[in-house]
Amino acid sequence: MKLIQKFVNEQTAKAASLFMRFVCYLVIVFSLVCLVLSFMGRQTFTLRTRGETYEHAIYAEENHGPHSRGLTVSMGDYIRVQSNIDNEIDFTTHIGLSLMFAAHIVPMIFATWFLSCVFTNVYKGRIFTEQNAKYLLYYGLLQFFTAICVPFLKLLICHLTNLVSRSQIIMSTGQNMFNTAVPSIAFLVAAYIIHHGIHLQDEVDHTL
Repeated sequence: MKLIQKFVNEQTAKAASLFMRFVCYLVIVFSLVCLVLSFMGRQTFTLRTRGETYEHAIYAEENHGPHSRGLTVSMGDYIRVQSNIDNEIDFTTHIGLSLMFAAHIVPMIFATWFLSCVFTNVYKGRIFTEQNAKYLLYYGLLQFFTAICVPFLKLLICHLTNLVSRSQIIMSTGQNMFNTAVPSIAFLVAAYIIHHGIHLQDEVDHTL
């Protein structure tokens, strides 16, 4: 019990919350930079041309041979692009890849923002509040949406892009669906616990 009190106390919780708020802000900034890089054509994929296959190719460079490309981003999904009859990648294919990356990272940016709000409230001593319950609920819902719905959204964007582009995208997604869905449910439960606890406390206060 003394060991728990030594590590789990108000001072430690506030310091940890301040640090985690900084981490959340860092993640948001990094994610926005990655989003910009994606629309700049620096998203990696496997490129298949006539007779050649290039790993970690990007739209922003014509020479897809193995050499240093600087900053690049990836969704973590398997993506292969088949070049058009001119052995090139259409601009519409690039837009499709960027929209898929946006569908992948934008929900995470908003989810991280809501989580940073929770850490801000904890640092200020506002812990069991309705506001924190809502933030945790929003975070859990966005993570659940990312796990369950985003893979299908990516496939839809891929399909629509292939309808209007001469170069074609082939992708495999949803590999981490279970790993993302389970923690999101845990946050939904945590939101319910805080919400329920607040209402129980209100009932006790009104009874007294």
